[in-house]
Amino acid sequence: MAATSINTADAVTVKKFSAALFATTIRTPNEMKNLTGNAPTQSEAEAKMKGQTAPGMPIVRVTDLSKCAGDKISVDMFNIVGGRPVMGDRTASGKGDKLTFSSMDVAIDQATKVVDLGGRMTQQRTVHQLRTIGMAALAGYMPRLESQQCLVHMAGARGVQGGIDWAVPLQSDAEFAEIMVNPVRAPTFNRHWVVNGANLTAGGQQLGSIASTDAFTLAHLDALRIWLDDLEFPLQPVQIADDPYAADEPMWVLLASPRMYAQLLAQASGIRAFQQNAWNRASAGSKHPLFKGEVGMWNGILVKKISRSIRFLPSDTTQIVTSANAAAATETTQTVNAGLTAGFGVERSLLLGAQALCNVYGRNAGSDFYYEYMEDVYDFKRKREIAGAFMGGKAKTRFAVPDAAGNTIPTDHGVAVIDVAVRL
Repeated sequence: MAATSINTADAVTVKKFSAALFATTIRTPNEMKNLTGNAPTQSEAEAKMKGQTAPGMPIVRVTDLSKCAGDKISVDMFNIVGGRPVMGDRTASGKGDKLTFSSMDVAIDQATKVVDLGGRMTQQRTVHQLRTIGMAALAGYMPRLESQQCLVHMAGARGVQGGIDWAVPLQSDAEFAEIMVNPVRAPTFNRHWVVNGANLTAGGQQLGSIASTDAFTLAHLDALRIWLDDLEFPLQPVQIADDPYAADEPMWVLLASPRMYAQLLAQASGIRAFQQNAWNRASAGSKHPLFKGEVGMWNGILVKKISRSIRFLPSDTTQIVTSANAAAATETTQTVNAGLTAGFGVERSLLLGAQALCNVYGRNAGSDFYYEYMEDVYDFKRKREIAGAFMGGKAKTRFAVPDAAGNTIPTDHGVAVIDVAVRL
């Protein structure tokens, strides 16, 4: 490990006119916090089974393990009751439909980031307080790591976008699985779309023939809304507590990369209404930050521009679930069209409903909370390291949902992905 050391010739050494201290700017580290809500209660689940609305955000914060021992938590879903009624005086006894449910386990682990502050002479040679700067660096790093973990889990892939501010390594890295804690699972077949000209093609196999002309349009948002309305078990709408329209005008959130968002803005027809719709929804009284920044709204889908991209280049591979494997969600490797026009790639947007991802926290014994700040003084108390750690884990919610024939199909509960060709 390379230790921090400030030499007499270093740029931050004390000088007569040294006054200002600057920091590098990074992509927004905490976009996912605006999508987070508390874990649903049994009463809220019962309300949804009755057909009533209940609050719901895409990321569910679960803190059960912060109160007790354990490294896994079980998340359960009960299915609605279907079938026909018993009429008149026909015998009803013994004709009851069983309650059916499915469960998933979410594991937690400890993630720690260490910052080396160097020794006494390192601090002596600069006016800047390295301890407080180190604490600020940790305060930026930890939410950035958590935000990226959430994004990758919901997308079902890491992609290849790089940069020093990416805390989650590429999927090919030996430590990727350990850092993600829970397995990163490819989108289920019934929750994966690829833009194919004016249409959306189900499943990821279309990535093998995606073309540079497969850009994202407002018409694709219309197609997504029709799909949502036709689903027997649709993605549950996102419901913001202070949104007065939440119960009457269902809303879903689409996270779009900067290039995908730019494709929408480039359309001459409808773009003013796209932007005005978002303003109208926010002006009804909601103060939620989801409505802030660069957003648009079309056909009940709030499009939010985010700073990171789940990106694939020509000849890259990613895991998908084919139509033939839909019932088991067995993953296969799919290669992105190697013949894609030079200068183009593929980026993935996320269509989010309620309860798309579980964000589980455990109790850190050192702080009796899920986050902990630590300091280590060593080498005869002449040197110092600081560290931040959190005890947690994230996993995309996936349950076995019955189809029209009664077969249970693994289904991503609150997220669908859309792959689009973009100019890089």
